[in-house]
Amino acid sequence: MRKWLCLLPLFISTLAQAQAQAQAQTIFMAGDSTMSIKEVKDYPETGWGVPFATFFGDGVKVDNRARNGRSTRTFIEEGRWQGIEKALRPGDYVIIQFGHNDEVEHKTDRYTTPGQYKANLSRFIRESRARGARPLLMTPVTRRYFDEEGKVKHTHPYAALAREVAAAEKVDFIDMEAISRDYFQSQGDEASALRFMHIPPDTHPNYPNGVRDDTHFNQLGAREVAQLVLRELRKMEHPLAGKLREPDPKHLTLKY
Repeated sequence: MRKWLCLLPLFISTLAQAQAQAQAQTIFMAGDSTMSIKEVKDYPETGWGVPFATFFGDGVKVDNRARNGRSTRTFIEEGRWQGIEKALRPGDYVIIQFGHNDEVEHKTDRYTTPGQYKANLSRFIRESRARGARPLLMTPVTRRYFDEEGKVKHTHPYAALAREVAAAEKVDFIDMEAISRDYFQSQGDEASALRFMHIPPDTHPNYPNGVRDDTHFNQLGAREVAQLVLRELRKMEHPLAGKLREPDPKHLTLKY
């Protein structure tokens, strides 16, 4: 009897941990390279979902299933969406952001027609809701292309289609194409370039010949885009804005 009494605290602790895990909510992320986790060989390229995952407390798990080069069509064809749909539990969240690859017609391995793109987004939203999860749709983040007048170009024709789906499905929605375009526009050409994959030759082992990429973020750009998302969640009073981690008390009193 004493032996069992000694084991009782351990049993209670294990049971409490299991219940906490069962009650934990998951944020699933479905998207492309601008959101995804990267391999070390690709650093410093960083998807905005990486810093975003650090924003939340212990009661929230972020499961980032975005992958480089995926469109809504290939995300389904490869079974990636089905994996999310099967894993969903009531109370979970699904952040959906595609467009970079769907809209590139000459890349036939991933191109998605406008009609199919809208149908796929609607499918993601409806199947999330059917599982008791709450979907959040986003337009793709902007590409960093400035015109001769110093304005960031509109480079996402499918952003308008995502807006149409958001209105039709009455789903939580963040227009990241417009928000990120305005943000990088305010920084200007030179400063905004510091947020993207601009690396001179012979300065990074992953890119010995250098790279100039105005689609993908480095760590700084990814963090700032994640912060833009958080700002919008707060503005719209989304439930996720109430699930952030508690700051260390010393960070509240720091003065620089």
